[in-house]
Amino acid sequence: MKFSINQSELQNALSVCVKGSSTRSTLSILAGVYLKAEEGSLTLQTTNLELSIKVTCPALVEEQGESVVPAKLFLDIVKNLPDMAVRIESDDATASVFCDTTTFSLKALNPLDFPAFPEVEAEQEAQFPFSAFSTMVKRTAKVVSHDETRAVLTGVLVSCVGNELKMVATDSYRLAVSETQLTQPCPEEFEAVIAGSFLNDIASLPQSDQPITLALSENQIIVSYQDTTFINRRIEGAFPNYKQLIADGFSTRVTLSTHALTDAVRRVSLLSNKVSPVQIKVDAESGVMTLVTNSQDIGNAQENLICEIEGESVDIAFNYSFLLDGLNSITTDAVHLDLFGSMKPGIFRATEGENFLYLIMPVRV
Repeated sequence: MKFSINQSELQNALSVCVKGSSTRSTLSILAGVYLKAEEGSLTLQTTNLELSIKVTCPALVEEQGESVVPAKLFLDIVKNLPDMAVRIESDDATASVFCDTTTFSLKALNPLDFPAFPEVEAEQEAQFPFSAFSTMVKRTAKVVSHDETRAVLTGVLVSCVGNELKMVATDSYRLAVSETQLTQPCPEEFEAVIAGSFLNDIASLPQSDQPITLALSENQIIVSYQDTTFINRRIEGAFPNYKQLIADGFSTRVTLSTHALTDAVRRVSLLSNKVSPVQIKVDAESGVMTLVTNSQDIGNAQENLICEIEGESVDIAFNYSFLLDGLNSITTDAVHLDLFGSMKPGIFRATEGENFLYLIMPVRV
């Protein structure tokens, strides 16, 4: 195998592909990246037997062939090469990398031992604008649980009915719901629970005008974007009935600047910790919301914010990092905080122009 490729193109392809390789498996071949040079193109593949990734990019191929080299080491080498043409040659035992005055020689593995890329029959398929899809993932996937014993909570519920694309995630302490209206309706109803970590990897891909395609089989999800294909295990199990948590109306609604509230939480949380949450005291008569933290060993902090208040006064407390996660996902200038009492969940809602909701469970003080 002999081919030449631009360093930056190879680095970009490897950066995406290497996420599918495994360093924990007893099978050494799974720590490698499979390279296949064909006329005018290079295909890279990795798999950990749950996630498989395939990336195709243009290359100047002199001699067709295939090889497997250590994925992470190969990426580290390519990252540190100058932005010039990279030439790669391989035989049965070694793969050599040439760039400018630099040469690396790596032990190659047998490409015949590398698992074939899965061929999956799709039962459902939908296309979405990548920018909208990526934004929604970044707002919701941060809320997924990391407790593998409740696998369904480690995923994001992605659904599309008609023109509405919705993503929902919860770790049972907070809930994020993001919705958007599509210009083109989904051809059929679409619903799946997809791993949050996998969706974060997808959302971090370079932005483009090309749509992203999601397809479902019985137990796998196939994602296609630009020249990249991902196949991952679909999370099984029933997603919790989150709608029953979202109460209609409110007993107290506070409306204020998103930026001002985020900065205030960030300041007072400097004296907070996991034991001492941020207390929110809403005074309906004066139109002031006060943020307070008290830490026995450190001290206390307080900040007053003038805001619009509908309904009754209330005192409530929240985990400060959960507060910041929700507020950082809201891009509207103003935010509504709907409260239903001191021991019931609070709901942050983006104001006009954005359909995003963030529910957070209170902390007992």
